[in-house]
Amino acid sequence: MRPAFGKILGRADDPHVHCRLPACRAHLRPGPILTEMAAAVTLSRGTLPSPLPLRHNRIMTESPLSLPDFDWPALEPGWVWLCGAGPGDPGLLTLHALNGLRQADVVVYDALVGERILDWARPDADLVYAGKRGGKPSAKQADISLRLVELARAGKRVLRLKGGDPFVFGRGGEEAQTLIRNGVNLRIVPGISAGIGGLAYAGIPVTHRDINQAVTFVTGHDQTGGTPRNLDWQALARGAGVLVFYMGMKHAAKIRDGLIGAGRPADDPVAVVSQATTPGQRVLETTLAAMVEDIAAAGMEPPAIICVGRAVLMRQVLDWQGLMRGEPPRDPDPLGHDRPAPET
Repeated sequence: MRPAFGKILGRADDPHVHCRLPACRAHLRPGPILTEMAAAVTLSRGTLPSPLPLRHNRIMTESPLSLPDFDWPALEPGWVWLCGAGPGDPGLLTLHALNGLRQADVVVYDALVGERILDWARPDADLVYAGKRGGKPSAKQADISLRLVELARAGKRVLRLKGGDPFVFGRGGEEAQTLIRNGVNLRIVPGISAGIGGLAYAGIPVTHRDINQAVTFVTGHDQTGGTPRNLDWQALARGAGVLVFYMGMKHAAKIRDGLIGAGRPADDPVAVVSQATTPGQRVLETTLAAMVEDIAAAGMEPPAIICVGRAVLMRQVLDWQGLMRGEPPRDPDPLGHDRPAPET
């Protein structure tokens, strides 16, 4: 690292330096050197590598949202709230999460937390980027957990903001264990998980009494980034009528092969929902056999949810965003219940 630039990064919370950082960033290009420089000031300064300008001195451009009358809990000094930010749409943030944003001295947030949500933090709050997106630079999980402990012991009011729900493939349980082992008080604030809310925005109900009595949520990769070794493909293929895979895009071929090899029908409907609940949301409808080729042909990118099962058919009638655009349902009876029996 160049010493002069290292000093600038190390003083990112200095208002005289902060105002100059955006101009510097305009001339930088992502790469190993920049990643290493950012990592060098990660935990020692309490600020992890960030794609967003630090906001210690940001100016609110709109009136803060007001909360309805309620006995709202206080985020006390030395406490950490582990909070879900929902799948992407800022309007899906819970009121408890918004209450926490209004009080926190420090917000430690993941890559999938949108900038608009961060705009609702206190104007003087420190925003700390933790990464946590597959294939992208991130702090180590153990370092993040210990940093939360350090901040709490320093008397900070800490909001740990995670995409979706912190306890649904969000490693919130690990962070909570570390906090409890170190005597830090905490509150868990659930969020809307992408496997439910994201599919709802695509017009796909994860449960429908004419289709399934169970739904299975599956992680598409393990701690090393590979396909989970202990997945029981036989149980998945023959179990719940609807399967929802998180973080499965990298291993879509293994998911396809594992399910079909265990007896799941090759023509089972599949939906891939990318950038769920955001303006950039895209939905691909395909089949289990064709999904890998169709994902590549459509240029679908993570973050994405993969839904397998006949619930995907309901999108033909429940695509409410299409209805808002004036598009009629493609099939008002996708399950065929009201169709006359074929003549014999």
